Amino acid sequence: MKIARPRLLAGSLAVAVLLIVAFAVVLATQASSDDDVDARLTPGVVTFPNDGLPNANVEGDQLPVVDLGDRDGNAISTASFLGQPLVVNFWYASCPPCVKELPDFAEVHSEMGDAVRFIGVNTQDSVEEMERFAADRGVTYELYRDDFGDLVDAIRLVNTPTTLFVTPDGGIIEQTGVLNADELRSEIERLLEASA
Repeated sequence: MKIARPRLLAGSLAVAVLLIVAFAVVLATQASSDDDVDARLTPGVVTFPNDGLPNANVEGDQLPVVDLGDRDGNAISTASFLGQPLVVNFWYASCPPCVKELPDFAEVHSEMGDAVRFIGVNTQDSVEEMERFAADRGVTYELYRDDFGDLVDAIRLVNTPTTLFVTPDGGIIEQTGVLNADELRSEIERLLEASA
């Protein structure tokens, strides 16, 4: 086989080798430090350096007054939730920790729902998916959608699930991540003491 332009082929191969070497150097330089990495993706797993991206600390703040959507699309102000202790839980159906904790929230709500108002805030799902998912896990408390991310933005929420424990006057006294039933009961007892 005769190559028509051997110099062009040799030049093209040289350029390709230089590009591959340059690309390898750039990758090696970037891989040497996790300090600048926002997230690392591997099949089925997302990991964050330094224990993840934290939510802003809103303990001590007032619950922001924004509108959420009810199942019929009506705007409901968070101000209307005040007047009794609140457990405000942010979740969505494809969140694995949410799948795990919602049955515990349903259990504790059935025990303590007369003393504390439970509010579920869904950040991603359709009304139908939100209601089906929650019902499959025994949830019977109030569910709302944060359609425009107003509450999520106001509290600078990054990670889900997140739960806020709010006094009757709107003071956020605790902000947590994933909770089991016993941890939720303990947090509610603290909320009731702070609300007395």
